Amino acid sequence: MAIAGTNISLNTSEGFDKITETEKITSAYFSDGTATLAAASIVSTSLSATNQNYFFGISNSTTPTTAEFNVAFGSTNGYGAVDTSTTKSNTEAIYKQYSSLLLAPTEVTGGFHISSQGSHAGKLTGRDEEIFVLSARRSNMKDRINKNSWIIGLSGSNTANSAGADILYLKDDSINETPTATPVGDRYNIVSCSAAGVIAGEATVKNFGFFYPDTGTFILSAAELSASIPGKGSDIGATVTFDNDDQKGFGYPTTSNDSTNRNTGLRFINCLQPLGASLKFRDEEDQVSAQYFCRVRSAHANFSNNPTFVSGSLNELRQTTMKGNPVTFITSVQLYNDSGDLVAVGNLSTPLKKSFTSEATIKVKLTY
Repeated sequence: MAIAGTNISLNTSEGFDKITETEKITSAYFSDGTATLAAASIVSTSLSATNQNYFFGISNSTTPTTAEFNVAFGSTNGYGAVDTSTTKSNTEAIYKQYSSLLLAPTEVTGGFHISSQGSHAGKLTGRDEEIFVLSARRSNMKDRINKNSWIIGLSGSNTANSAGADILYLKDDSINETPTATPVGDRYNIVSCSAAGVIAGEATVKNFGFFYPDTGTFILSAAELSASIPGKGSDIGATVTFDNDDQKGFGYPTTSNDSTNRNTGLRFINCLQPLGASLKFRDEEDQVSAQYFCRVRSAHANFSNNPTFVSGSLNELRQTTMKGNPVTFITSVQLYNDSGDLVAVGNLSTPLKKSFTSEATIKVKLTY
């Protein structure tokens, strides 16, 4: 029942009548509610030819029209795409787009320096001229991709119709390293690991790419992928197709320097096809809870505007035993903003007895 004369002002300054907490909630990333997409369920999303000039989708075979991730290939030289004298090639546009998005303004023209940050002997000395980009679906990733919980398993082969070479497992190095600050948030290195996610010693670690959890973006060095999963020699320069037994499982050979769209981005999806390859991801969401402490003093909430509370023309207490010390029961709390608008209602699990001889503190928790 409504309570008369009980408009209690709250001091909503943090730490007084209000305390705010933020809790990180993780859950399975994929649309079907699971955290793993195995090789047997991975298909290429059906996209228009125009879209496929720039990116390809990764879908679950049960929902082939729903892209779980998108894959793109970028090249500073414009390799692997149609190039004309009047238009930048698609792959060059992709490389520059992600450089502008993810790198600091002073680093954009220099491009991504991924391989050069590794500790192994075969690392590049300059920038990575070719990259593969894996980007998450915003509705799946919530606020960000949960770091240190994802693993990408890639496999290739040097011969046609092979079951696949040893699997290359990749994850971020957040468990060992502090992040690098970027215009789009923290950045971690992508390094190799075991199937269980254990990272090898740092003396020979290879840096395969950069991971940006807040944008759900993974930039992978084509040079490092090629060194680990080189692919079939005669496949160099060939136009890539998906789920073709003659190309299934091919790796990352050097991209052809010609004016033909080679569908190079499909190489990444093809290397998710052999037995044992997979994608394992969890999303992360910031769940904010505001706790309001509604302090009901002894003089508060002792009367009701329920018509049964009083009787007669003088509005005398119906129960004479309440004279001098009336008893009420609080059943709900309503929160209003400064403009007097009702913004939240909290119902008590059981009515709370109240009189002039008692006080109470009711905690209202809002989660959003």
